[in-house]
Amino acid sequence: MSIPGSASAVPGVVADDWGWRYAGRREWAARHLDFTIEPGERVLLLGASGAGKSTLLGALTGVLGGNDEGEEAGRLLVGGKHPTRMRGHIGLVMQDPNSQVILQRIGDDAAFGCENLAVPRDQIWPRVHSALDSVDLHLPLDRSTTALSGGQQQRLAIAGALAMQGGAGAPGMLCLDEPTANLDPEGVTTVHDAIAHVVADRRTTLVVVEHRVDVWTDLVDRVLVLSAQAGLLADGSPREVFASQREVLTRAGVWVPGTPPAVTARQAPVAGKPVLTTTDLTIGHGPAHPVRTMDTTTIPAGLSTTIVGPNGAGKTTLALTLAGLLEPLAGSVTAAEHLRPTSGRFLTRAMHRHFNPARPITWASRDLLTRIGTVFQNPEHQFVTGNVRDELAVGLKALGHADQEITRQVDALLARLHLEKLADANPFTLSGGEKRRLSVGTVLATEPQVIVLDEPTFGQDRATWIDLVALVQDVLAQGHTVISVTHDRDYLDVLGENELRLDLPGNDTSTGTAMDAGPGMGPSNRTAGAAGSHSGPAPDTDTEAGTVSSRPSSGMAS
Repeated sequence: MSIPGSASAVPGVVADDWGWRYAGRREWAARHLDFTIEPGERVLLLGASGAGKSTLLGALTGVLGGNDEGEEAGRLLVGGKHPTRMRGHIGLVMQDPNSQVILQRIGDDAAFGCENLAVPRDQIWPRVHSALDSVDLHLPLDRSTTALSGGQQQRLAIAGALAMQGGAGAPGMLCLDEPTANLDPEGVTTVHDAIAHVVADRRTTLVVVEHRVDVWTDLVDRVLVLSAQAGLLADGSPREVFASQREVLTRAGVWVPGTPPAVTARQAPVAGKPVLTTTDLTIGHGPAHPVRTMDTTTIPAGLSTTIVGPNGAGKTTLALTLAGLLEPLAGSVTAAEHLRPTSGRFLTRAMHRHFNPARPITWASRDLLTRIGTVFQNPEHQFVTGNVRDELAVGLKALGHADQEITRQVDALLARLHLEKLADANPFTLSGGEKRRLSVGTVLATEPQVIVLDEPTFGQDRATWIDLVALVQDVLAQGHTVISVTHDRDYLDVLGENELRLDLPGNDTSTGTAMDAGPGMGPSNRTAGAAGSHSGPAPDTDTEAGTVSSRPSSGMAS
């Protein structure tokens, strides 16, 4: 990105026995941290889920809040000042990109930081165009930010931070919290290269949090590993840390390059009859925002179906439509006979007029609880109580389970999800990885026959990833059907039994033998079932119809 002007002073960081405890929590989120980051240094911040990585980034950027929000210990300085005095001098991309979308239109949102820095008007839009190009977000500037996919929102948040770089008064420090978590493989490379370009002149201090470290090891000078107990577990160059501390880090749950997760794919059973079938389906968020039109697609019972493809292809939209949470714009999603509710007794009178037991979109939420459960891409969108224990109990209470049985099941889930110490914590104060595990647990509690997971492994360290994948395998072993939206290569290797690939226009990479459901569709290498090939017109750049195909898991390039 070529941006005129000279950079401001580059800040360094000093942590002296620093710690932070959120209000209402017994445990410290981070404690006894001692380190120095030199100006212009590039640091990769690692640690187990819940070790305090996002908390430390929030502290560095001065957004943790005041005394009402928590308790601070020790000293943390950025550029020789308390971080709250450096607001506006540090760029931050948070773990949840949706929380950083401020304005209605893409161009205005990307320009927001520049406007706050009083960048001259004639420089703002060249910066915005350059930043959006650098992250490959090639959409009209007046496109609504509400129409973006999660991955596109992530690119927009990064573009907004990049647009602020360069020029007088620009942030001299850039903090990124899992910036590639929701991106497709090409997007990961694009964002890496864009960040590398910004920090190439050593005028920007870089701190990156990322569980999958391979992306950043060639760019960073140093790795800091936070201990889940307190202090630092390791500090040094990537080569030194990963060579000398490999076993220690692996035991602590850190993803170490060259150490694959110890989980193997099961011998998948022969695919059962379709549990869900789409017919002439058009999906989208209202008539003005169609995403894609599809021919017949089937979800085989008893298998793990993964929905893959580039950002903006409609993966989440398809998942929500299959789950009965988003109404088709045309066509239908039909549930198998054994999945259908026998009556609409939980519906209001007005809703009952539209009830069709074959169509999940017409079912009552009480019926969905035990039939099709959904884990949203953003876990906060499904939290409805004030503590973790109550959150896990919501569905069980709705089903009328006895208190003793609810307690037993919730205790088991807390242990399985490594959330025991957080049972009384507010769900909104958890780390990103902890929120994701809680959201998965809320759905598993009611044991629905079909489970839809949107980016289920987001924010997981190695240990919790293994446990979560094992949990999904246990669910499959019990005869349930799982549908996952994911970019996670390791997850696909283990659970990609039946793969649905959604491609953007002009990128038809479908392979395999054509099946009865439509052209361009082939069987997975671990299933006897199949899905469909789908294409059709749509009006918007990010919502045009592409191709849907079933591909072998070994052919996945993400």
